[in-house]
Amino acid sequence: MRNAAEDVVAAIIERWSAGFSKLDANALASLYSNNAFFFGSNPTLYRGNEGVAAYFNGLPRWASPSVQFTDITTASVGSDLINFAGTASFFINEGEPLLSVKISWVIAREGGEWRIVSHHVSSKTPLIER
Repeated sequence: MRNAAEDVVAAIIERWSAGFSKLDANALASLYSNNAFFFGSNPTLYRGNEGVAAYFNGLPRWASPSVQFTDITTASVGSDLINFAGTASFFINEGEPLLSVKISWVIAREGGEWRIVSHHVSSKTPLIER
């Protein structure tokens, strides 16, 4: 049985995945806070809904994009704040290698709606060998 934080995250993942499969920048941007920080697959920090839309509008127009989220972990920080971490595996075009990244979101309730306020992805490849 899922808890409330898991339900919120599952709903956002569903909407995020649907928006990504259409590369619908406006639908994706609507999931983010006006004050969001967004680190995607390039080194630029994008800010707010307009920045998120600019990021997604700047992506190549792949023929069949999709994403699958796994290794999902959530934690309620309070009644209006949720931490999420997991793996996002992107299927860009048939025959191309899978792109898997670590992803984390901070999700806050703003005006009664849940919005992503911080989005960060990073490589699954270790940067420092032990």
